Amino acid sequence: MPLPDPFLLSDLLRHRVRCDQGLDHGPGVMAWMHPPVHRLLGWVSRPSALRNQRDVWRLDQCRGVDDQQVYVKGFPAETDQLTLDRLPTLLDADLLDRDGERLGQIADLAFVPTSGEILYYLVSRSDPRLPGSSRWRLSPERIVDQQPGRVSTALRNLDDLPQARASVRQDLVRRSRHWREQLQQFGDRAGERLEGWLEEPPWEEPPWGEQPRPSPQESREAWDDEDWSEPGEPRRDRSRSDHDEDPWI
Repeated sequence: MPLPDPFLLSDLLRHRVRCDQGLDHGPGVMAWMHPPVHRLLGWVSRPSALRNQRDVWRLDQCRGVDDQQVYVKGFPAETDQLTLDRLPTLLDADLLDRDGERLGQIADLAFVPTSGEILYYLVSRSDPRLPGSSRWRLSPERIVDQQPGRVSTALRNLDDLPQARASVRQDLVRRSRHWREQLQQFGDRAGERLEGWLEEPPWEEPPWGEQPRPSPQESREAWDDEDWSEPGEPRRDRSRSDHDEDPWI
């Protein structure tokens, strides 16, 4: 597949280089750039961990990339690490604000694969080797002056730059704040529904101080002697007079 546009240098360097002869030239180790015009010329790979040899590739030698390898056409220029250390670069340079105070460090860059134009640099506040750290975008237009190991700007702080990636801690704080806001909204809605349910009684109650009066039939049956007879005792026959049941008459 073709190179993404734009393409991060860190993504390019993590791929192993394979040429059209089928040879593995090792992983990428550093960039080859021209800082005055903010252009990436190529990159360097390390074919062997036991030798000091380095392979330098032009950017126009790239033919495609997959998940693990970047494919190139042609042969590299061979050199050593001591020579490469003398190449000018803005990577790992300190970023200074308008007062000359250090804001961070340039950790990465994004470029156009067809031309090598650097679109922006990525700045890290702390050590860029720490995983999950934040990144801010620094466009070349914001750079006032550049020297080996130092890039000067007119920035007051890093918040003047757009954030490209939040750190793990900042992302967790933002997610926690979002969850708290959702729980608060849910609690407010639940409280409003409960108040509305309590204000509307589910049944009709009689006016205050007025109790329902039983009917005459219910009142008579409630005090009927038959209801108060002992268990097993025969019920009285009201058709007979009371003196018929009197044993003394």
